[in-house]
Amino acid sequence: MIVMKFGGTSLDDADQIRDVIDLVRARLDRQPVLVVSAHAGITNTLDRLAKKALDGPVDIEEIRVRHAEILAGLGLAKDLLDDLLEELASLLTGITLVKELTARSLDYIHSFGERLSSRVIAAAFRKAGIPARALLAWDLGLVTDSAFGAANPRKESYPRIRRSLETVTDLPVVTGYIAKDRDGNITTLGRSGSDFTAAIVGAAVGAEEIQIWTDVDGVMSADPRIVPGARSVPRLSFHEASELAYYGAKVIHPSTMIPAVEKGIPLRVLSTLEPDHPGTVILGEPGDGGSAVKSIAQKRGLTLINVVSTRMLLQHGFMARLFEVFARHEIVVDMIATSEISVSITTDSRRDVTPCVRELEDFAEVEVERDLAIVCLVGEGIRTQPGVTARIFTTLKDAGVTTRMISVGATKINVSFLVDEEHVETSVTALHGAFFG
Repeated sequence: MIVMKFGGTSLDDADQIRDVIDLVRARLDRQPVLVVSAHAGITNTLDRLAKKALDGPVDIEEIRVRHAEILAGLGLAKDLLDDLLEELASLLTGITLVKELTARSLDYIHSFGERLSSRVIAAAFRKAGIPARALLAWDLGLVTDSAFGAANPRKESYPRIRRSLETVTDLPVVTGYIAKDRDGNITTLGRSGSDFTAAIVGAAVGAEEIQIWTDVDGVMSADPRIVPGARSVPRLSFHEASELAYYGAKVIHPSTMIPAVEKGIPLRVLSTLEPDHPGTVILGEPGDGGSAVKSIAQKRGLTLINVVSTRMLLQHGFMARLFEVFARHEIVVDMIATSEISVSITTDSRRDVTPCVRELEDFAEVEVERDLAIVCLVGEGIRTQPGVTARIFTTLKDAGVTTRMISVGATKINVSFLVDEEHVETSVTALHGAFFG
């Protein structure tokens, strides 16, 4: 059995859905379970309508029209989604009347994207001659905690999902991203939620492989918008994929991989545009040999906060006090570098750091710099192959790039450095040429 997850960009219109049907038809002998996202852009539209409803009545016409176009393109019944659309319109009217939008009601609204798409896709399979059944994840047994917007599955979900799928004889088309808590409230699984659902389902049934179908040929050696010659990375360890995801690469979010990694199930990132391409397989353990650097990622929009104080010198408790301030102001830290009397910290938090800085200035000198970026090289070989770090900084020197801050992870599988945003393209291009030719 395999799990095949299709994201919104793979389900954007009728033609792409027909491509998905062909992909699945070719793999029916592997007993696929499908996990589907909302059609591209629908979740964002639902989010916007929900917030707009606080100010007055809203019309869901754009949602109706978009789905009507897909239904017509697939030759499906016009009224297939009427009940769900009426439910959505009523919910938005309720928000307008009470002038309140809670995290719980927002999850309820977000759920319509996957509820609508799963019904469309299952019907499209049936019209193509493949018996299929749309299944709501909570009907399969996916139960979460009540952390609306970023819920986590409860342990009882796994045996329930396994038992439920054992009774399904048609092709299962399961809603990604959404679930219910023990009280029956609809929840969502947060960032990369449909990937998370796929990993949960795969772990529950002991799948041979979990396939994440996207619009790229797996994980790339660099952002192809910066390096047109970037290539697909054949294999990544879980730790490599986690580092790349954190630093902005287009890869599965680390938390969504955990159920699969715990069960030793490989995840494969594939492209619906190039279905014969092997993509990237993500495994729990690193492979043997290979290049030192697997991929180069970048993260823009960072702020650097330099904290200088002679009180640090030989004093305990200073760092604790420093990070208590950051925690109190909910500032998420990316990179840290320290000396005897200074601490340098980067953050990509969208919060205004001014209140945090004012508090820090009560016991230290503080300097803030903006418009910076992190460039990160990731690979298990960094810790075993000598000369990698020297090669990185020789390349940057030759490219005329000055680094503002450097970090080598404790796991020694990444080297990160801070540069001015204007030097990101130069840095990534030069380093890709040095390590990938």
